Amino acid sequence: MSQFSVYRNRNPKTRKIFPYLLDIQSDLLEQIHTTVVVPLGKYSTVKDQGITKLCPIVEIDGIEYAALTQQLAGIDRRLLDAEVTNISNCRSDIIAAVDLILSGI
Repeated sequence: MSQFSVYRNRNPKTRKIFPYLLDIQSDLLEQIHTTVVVPLGKYSTVKDQGITKLCPIVEIDGIEYAALTQQLAGIDRRLLDAEVTNISNCRSDIIAAVDLILSGI
C-alpha cells in the first residue's frame, strides 16, 4: 500500500456513490492497522456538492472523479480491495484540499 493509491470501494452501501477510495496516509505509518481515505465520487454524480478547491478532480480510466476530502475517514486497511491505480501526480491538489480542511487556507 502506498500513499495516493486508489482502491475499489468494497462497501455495498456506499460504493454506488463512491466507487473508489483514495489512501492519503503517509507511507511512514504503514505499520498501523488503519489508514485515512478520501472517497472518490463520479464527478457527473457529485458535481452539485460544491466542488471547489476542497474537492480536486482526478481522472481514472478516462472518467473524472471528485475527491471529497470533506468526507475523509479512517478505516481498517483490511477493508481495502486491490489497488486500481496510483494518482501521485495529483498530490499537490489533494494535499492543498486537506490543508484547506485543517487550516482554512
